[in-house]
Amino acid sequence: MRFRLVNGRLMFEKNFLEGSQKISQLTEIPQPPLNPSFQFNSELQHYLSGKQLLLDDLPYLLDEIQAHYDNGFITIRKGIDYEGKKPFCVRCGKKDLQWFGTYPCARCGDTCIYCRKCLMMGRISECTPLIGWNGPVPDTTLPPKVMAWQGTLSEGQKEASDRVSYAILHNKEWLIWAVCGAGKTEVLFAGIEAGLAANKRLCIATPRTDVVLELTPRLKAAFPDIEIASLYGGSEDRHKFVPLTIATTHQLLRFYRAFDAIILDEVDAFPYTVDESLQHAAIQARKPESAMVYLTATPNAKWQKECFSGKRAFTTIPARFHRRPLPVPEFEWCGNWQKQLQKNKLPPNVHKWIKKRLDNGKQALVFFPHIPLMENALPILRQLAPNIEAVHAEDPERKAKVQKMRSKEIPLLLTTTILERGVTFPNIDVAVLGSEDDIFIESALVQIAGRAGRSKDHPDGVVTFFHYGKTEAMLKARRQIVLMNREGVKRGLIDV
Repeated sequence: MRFRLVNGRLMFEKNFLEGSQKISQLTEIPQPPLNPSFQFNSELQHYLSGKQLLLDDLPYLLDEIQAHYDNGFITIRKGIDYEGKKPFCVRCGKKDLQWFGTYPCARCGDTCIYCRKCLMMGRISECTPLIGWNGPVPDTTLPPKVMAWQGTLSEGQKEASDRVSYAILHNKEWLIWAVCGAGKTEVLFAGIEAGLAANKRLCIATPRTDVVLELTPRLKAAFPDIEIASLYGGSEDRHKFVPLTIATTHQLLRFYRAFDAIILDEVDAFPYTVDESLQHAAIQARKPESAMVYLTATPNAKWQKECFSGKRAFTTIPARFHRRPLPVPEFEWCGNWQKQLQKNKLPPNVHKWIKKRLDNGKQALVFFPHIPLMENALPILRQLAPNIEAVHAEDPERKAKVQKMRSKEIPLLLTTTILERGVTFPNIDVAVLGSEDDIFIESALVQIAGRAGRSKDHPDGVVTFFHYGKTEAMLKARRQIVLMNREGVKRGLIDV
């Protein structure tokens, strides 16, 4: 695509006319004033409000896009811009040269630089414009009763819920640091209700698709008369304009200054923590005056330091709703367990731990740092019980095995860190074999420990870290759990 400036207007050029340029070559992009007498397309309004989309995303003729721009209803921004001579992607924020490639572009008749980082959202290049909406936003009508949920909150949840409501209504940033199993979703309901009643547009974003799929029915049950969009790869809701959106953080790349409040769940989870483009997307998706609420059970060391030094506003929920303390991990040295696995043996204390659970009919999760080690252990353990299973991220039967564990068809499930979060089994013990491995960082170990003792009927679970040498991550994880238990007792949220 090429462009020309004519009488202070940007003109889309289908042909490679002399004097036309790639959009990245323009020094400025004029924005025509809004023409209130122009009859804009309401479907286009719904497509573009709060978005930054490619022309390929829009099922409209170029002439209609041009007319809406000429009358001030559409914004045009560069897809690739430059800082000096270095390109950066306006959509995902990437600046590292390794993320940029070149290709012979049929649209502008030239060699084009494009961004490889966000290619899965549609190719963005030097001649690609980002199209947005500058007119009035679509009207949304709220029902007389916004929320149908009538559950009750624990004291810890209620305090956090009040903070969420305050942050959303006053455009503040706030961290809710809630232990695993504290009931974070219910903490959001009052804030969402208050935000919707104040005509705010809200988004709950999370790094993982399965969390979006889990949250959507829960939010629809709590707010049955509110239209909710559920956005993930392949979702059919991507062009809906709704007051409440639930999305993966990847989907936020399509939004621009859309939301009055973003609730970012599992802010510590992969890939959000390691992908700056997703963090960039969350910032871009917020309106300039907006709220950001972060939810996590395991803030990183930097955030913990900011909390305790007064630099970050936060509220903790240090206890679960059943008012029993979190299981504190036990450390057990098991020697060179990898060497023993090579000899088709398990360390005696690990073998004893597992056999005890099998004999007592107590289900358990056993975490391994790497798939090959887990697969070596599986046939050894199947000598004790043939229906023991193993699961990992690439396992095509992953969901089926988790369901079998829930229905108690599997007595023991071996797993990688794929099950460190997002799954709940009512009555299990948990072990980590090789907890000294680098993959078991502090947050992973806290999350793993958080799989045990979640049910009010079975609040006491055993968590054991089998190791070949204690690590700082192990010590920090246990320290964090102990501190939360102490705070829960101090605030009267745990029965002693």
